[in-house]
Amino acid sequence: MDIPYTQFTLANGLRVLVHEDRKAPVVAVSVWYNVGSKDEPPGRTGFAHLFEHLMFNGSENAPGDYFEPLREVGATDFNGTTWFDRTNYFQTVPRPALERVLFLESDRMGLLLGAVSQETLTNQVGVVQNEKRQGDNQPFGLVEYAQLAALFPAGHPYRHATIGSMADLDAASLDDVRSWFRAKYGPNNAVLVLAGDISAAEARPLVEKYFGHIPRGPENRPAMAPVPTLPAPAIEVMKDRVANTRLYRNWAVPGLLDSESAALTVAAGVLGGLSSSRLDNELVRKDQTAVRVSAENQAFHRVGIFEVQVDVKPGADADAVARRLDAIIADLIAKGPTADEVQRVVMTEVAGRIRGLEQVGGFGGKATALAEGALYADDPEFYRKRLLALGRVTPADVQQVLRKWLTRPVYALTVVPGERGPYEEAAAARASASETATSGQATVAKPGEPAAAGAAALARTERKPPSVGQIADLDFPEVERARLSNGIEVVYARRQTVPVIRLAAEFNAGVAADPPNAAGVQSLMLRLLPEGTTSRSSVQIAEEQERLGAQIQPAASRDRSALLMTAMTPNLGPSLDLLADIIRNPAFAPAEVERLRAQQLALIAEELTQPAGLAQRALPPLIYGPEHPYGHPPSGTGREASIKAVRREDLVRVHQAWIRPDTATIFAVGDIPLSSLVAELERRFGDWRPPAAPKGEKHFAVEPPAAHARIVLVDRPQSPQSYIYAGQVLPVRGSDDTLDLRAANEVLGGNFLSRINMDLRETKGWSYGARSSVDLLEDRSSLLLIAPVQADKTGPAVQALVTHVRDMVGGRGITPVELQQVINANTRQLAGQFETSAAVLGALRSNALYRRPDDYWEKVADRYRGMTAQKLDAAARAAIDPARIVWVVVGDASKVRGQLEGLGLPVETVRPD
Repeated sequence: MDIPYTQFTLANGLRVLVHEDRKAPVVAVSVWYNVGSKDEPPGRTGFAHLFEHLMFNGSENAPGDYFEPLREVGATDFNGTTWFDRTNYFQTVPRPALERVLFLESDRMGLLLGAVSQETLTNQVGVVQNEKRQGDNQPFGLVEYAQLAALFPAGHPYRHATIGSMADLDAASLDDVRSWFRAKYGPNNAVLVLAGDISAAEARPLVEKYFGHIPRGPENRPAMAPVPTLPAPAIEVMKDRVANTRLYRNWAVPGLLDSESAALTVAAGVLGGLSSSRLDNELVRKDQTAVRVSAENQAFHRVGIFEVQVDVKPGADADAVARRLDAIIADLIAKGPTADEVQRVVMTEVAGRIRGLEQVGGFGGKATALAEGALYADDPEFYRKRLLALGRVTPADVQQVLRKWLTRPVYALTVVPGERGPYEEAAAARASASETATSGQATVAKPGEPAAAGAAALARTERKPPSVGQIADLDFPEVERARLSNGIEVVYARRQTVPVIRLAAEFNAGVAADPPNAAGVQSLMLRLLPEGTTSRSSVQIAEEQERLGAQIQPAASRDRSALLMTAMTPNLGPSLDLLADIIRNPAFAPAEVERLRAQQLALIAEELTQPAGLAQRALPPLIYGPEHPYGHPPSGTGREASIKAVRREDLVRVHQAWIRPDTATIFAVGDIPLSSLVAELERRFGDWRPPAAPKGEKHFAVEPPAAHARIVLVDRPQSPQSYIYAGQVLPVRGSDDTLDLRAANEVLGGNFLSRINMDLRETKGWSYGARSSVDLLEDRSSLLLIAPVQADKTGPAVQALVTHVRDMVGGRGITPVELQQVINANTRQLAGQFETSAAVLGALRSNALYRRPDDYWEKVADRYRGMTAQKLDAAARAAIDPARIVWVVVGDASKVRGQLEGLGLPVETVRPD
């Protein structure tokens, strides 16, 4: 496995890597800075991440939101992230837009500070604090803080979480911003990777042109961080609003570059990473005292954390499970793993890396692999050496690192259901950005004006963004079709990028196939398929997948059920053998039924503790009605009563009614000829005949109720945020022409620059992100609005959302600027949108579901170019009715009910589920 690259360094120290990949006319641009949260001084936790946010709010020659020019040029996979060891910014763009993006990245690298105002800083502090609330508000959301504080001593660079503390974020000042930028963001502290439709000869003059003028800055030398050892075992119990007890075992271990890191990764895979891991086999399958287990070696730059998790089955003795967990770990340390276990972990790791290398950018593609190695190891080929190191790991190596590192004192945390302690909130007196900004503070420097005094890292240089060349329309892969001898249709697209076959054996079923009194049964049946056949046990199926580097997973959308397979092409035959056995010959063994029943009941209980889970369970029956096929929870987990009541013979009947050749279509994308794939499929499925039982039917004739605008408040005490989730059933179906409506929704809430998000996040700072979507389904679709907001702004946020919807269908139609943003983004992003075989497979499946022609995606650009504001306004007004939107709010009723009662809508408070 190899990623060829050319490397050069500019005079200012910027290190540049170029990888040429001509499969699609796109280039990934990835900038990694050698700075993360471990570089933060005391009293400034969270600042590296806060600064990442500020980098998206404009630079001196590109004022305004960074996402606006990215959307204009059709960028895909764009974002920024911060972690302990680095901050990165990445986007994949059409080749003709590359110069524009290099201009943007270089301008914020060299000319940021004149564009950072107090207003921007205040707003982004609010946004980050809401990102923190959003994470903290989840079940187990406070665990990371306890882990880091227990594992690392005071003053250790890894002791605090990247998100930081509310108090330190409150204290951030413009002087902090300026100091951080000057000290950390010089070109000599960064790695730039260009991967895709470009050569090194083409790249070098462009990089020199846009980055060469930026002067060197101080070199950031992150402090060495020793691996600490606890003086004695640390035992802690935490209460949280969770559905089940979770056991943690943690040790600080060596980091990514240590020679023992690969063996620790294999050890974690054997213990709890594989589907056939020791913990899965012993606690989940054999003892059936746990519903979920995991083990992971989190390898950071300087140190790592070896973490084990066990979710105790509700009703099981948590103390006994803890003793059993410790005994399993001790047994692995004492005896070591088998050679087969080690081989299965390595094959799983290698196969995952091969699948990821199909993509040039994003957060798992080739640009990331090169940048990570260059930044951490001073070696772009580190990814390759890491895989080779994994391949050399022996059972003795694993046992040695386990004995060395996991026999040290452990941090053992037990999280049990109960009330949380007091929550650390932000300063209550913090005003909104619009109230605190003053004319005397730093302002955005307009072209031709000097930057704010003392705010620039170098003399102000006016630069104009380069033009964007002509971006060609999408050339979608040719869609080929065939039929097996029993009539199953095969829909195929050939992509010769990586030796991988992606396949979906799809059935016309889905969550909507469940009758009202059996919600969740379809999903339970599907989850049982890979848990045992008439000739293979659950463990054997898991082990075979691992040896083959294959993945076979059941999945259910609202409209379709599927078995998804990803296989290495050389292993296609045996992978299909396994898939066919899983689909055609499920055993539904009584013991497995009971085990999976308990797991699904635990999933339901978990959803009842999660803000999003509570909302998604509450809304569908309110807008569709409990008898409608879409009135079930969209997760497919169903209701507790129906899962408790289902019998094995019911599951057999459901399988016979829905998982059968006369409801099946096979979709696939791969690197072999269609004829070769059909021959392999014919051998496994050609003789499959429908059972005597009749096919299942979905009852879409049930009419949704006549909804009226109201608020349903789901009480979730101790919530620092409220989760707003609203919806309306639309008078459209998935097979209708919904392109104008979906384009109108993009303006309302369908992307980062939408009215909803720019208001609640970028203007008010009340949310980490708000959005809306047209939830396109085979039958009646719906409009959904989603906004997690800080608890004290719940009422005003609902009012703002109501206003935006009314404006969209009332007097504030789509503007020419908004229309052009929609057209540019959707016509220019297509090549990047379908860069990977997974994306192409998704398009094949959605085209079939919505009855679109095979050339839909090749012709959609012309449809966008023909749009007018009047057409989009008309589509929105014909479908969206603010008087029929039901608003579900999940939050602390004692804090938010009073806010909601003043909005002029009926308010009903309910208990979860």
